Parts: sequence; structure tokens; C-alpha cells
Amino acid sequence: MTTEYSGSGDPRRSLELLWNAQARPRRGPKPRLTVDAIVRAAIAVADAEGLEALSMRRVADELGVATMTLYTYVPSKAELIDVMLDRAAGELTPADAVPGGWRARLEHIARDNWALYHRHPWLLQVAAVRPPMGPNLLAKYEFELRAVEGVGLTDLEMDAVIALVTGFAQSSARVSVNAAEAERRSGISDAEWWAAIAPVLETLSDPAAYPLGSRVGTAAGQEYNAAVAPARAFEFGLQRILDGIEGLLTQDRPKGHA
Repeated sequence: MTTEYSGSGDPRRSLELLWNAQARPRRGPKPRLTVDAIVRAAIAVADAEGLEALSMRRVADELGVATMTLYTYVPSKAELIDVMLDRAAGELTPADAVPGGWRARLEHIARDNWALYHRHPWLLQVAAVRPPMGPNLLAKYEFELRAVEGVGLTDLEMDAVIALVTGFAQSSARVSVNAAEAERRSGISDAEWWAAIAPVLETLSDPAAYPLGSRVGTAAGQEYNAAVAPARAFEFGLQRILDGIEGLLTQDRPKGHA
């Protein structure tokens, strides 16, 4: 699977694109395209075929123009991916109006991120260790922090809590997306896969040698009807993370800690 890295293009050009501040031609015919149109086409390609299918030529074909035409608007694929990340982040919604306090707000953030990765699985192929500093990603960080503002955390703890919750949503979504992709590529369901290997495995392994694995694995397999249950694991893990944050908030903390 292709892995791309955000922030690997020209930082200045990326920022100009992200903030819609790139220079525009002053003379000549009206531009045939816009950056928005290019980004929409690129996201459509990545959604349908994965990031490995994304190229400037592929996007140009989608738009019905020559590849070189795109370079008038976007300098390279690297800057294009930065803008794609920011545009996708614009689909997330603030948790401000969610009733139920900080816990409900963090649940909303986790589930909103989980859903975003399922709508745009290619996001999981981008290592955003240098996140594009665009308006949507900055707004995302701002409204995520508001979910835990004033609950008794220090600034560093607020940042860590948001990183924990969003990172968990990302890693859980990766398992879910990979499971769906495995079924799509193989053409067989988890149940069919297990039905094929179970008889062979029984002849090769002794359950008595793995008593815990046999017992627990059998119970889980019967419950999930699959080797993994990503959505169920996500819900279980999210609640345990929130329990841990609640424990942090209720423990004895030095005066003036927040």
C-alpha cells in the first residue's frame, strides 16, 4: 500500500494553496480550472481507487485537460495531497453542541474521525507527521480542544488527550478499512475464509497446547463470526480510554494544576 507524507512539497506553495493565496493570472483568457475543482477530482480518484492511483496525469484525465495544465494551479502531487487533507478535515463537525459534557464531546470527536476515515480510506495512507497548516485542520484542532477546555486539564494534557482520542480513532479505523479491503481483494468473506482453514488447522495443531487461545479465540470467533470485530473493538476501546481520562480528572491533583 502506498504511503505518502504530508508537508513533503514546497511549504510556501502549499500554504498559498491552503489559504487560497496563490498568485492568479491578471491577463489572458479566463482560467479553465480552479484549485477547488482539481482537489475535488483528486479526492474522487483517491476515494474510488486509493492513493496509489493518484497522479497529476490521472487527475488531468478526470478533468479532461492536459497534464501540464494542472501545473498552472498546483505545482506537484505533494502540495495537492496537503490540500486534500485539509479539505477532508473540513467535513468534521464541532462537538460544542453535543449534550453530556466532555465525555460525550470526546465520543463525538472519535466517532466523527472514525467515519471520516471510512469515507476517505486514503487518509490512512498519508503520514501527516507534518500536518498541513490549512484553515480546516487548524479549525479541527481548535474545536477538538474546546471539547476539554475548562475541565481541569493543563494545556499539555489537553493536547495529549486530543492526540490520544484521535489517534485511537485512526488506528481503529485502519483495522476496519484493512479488514474490508482484505475481503474485497480476496473475494471471500471472513466466514468463508475460516471455513476453509479450520479443518486443516485442526489436523495440524493441538488445542491443548494453546488452552487460553483456543478457549478465548473460540468464544470470540463464535461471537464475531470473524477473526476481528473492528467496530466492536473501537467502541470497547473508546469507552476504556474515556474511563482513563475520567480517572485523571478525578484523581487528587496539585492545587493550581489546571
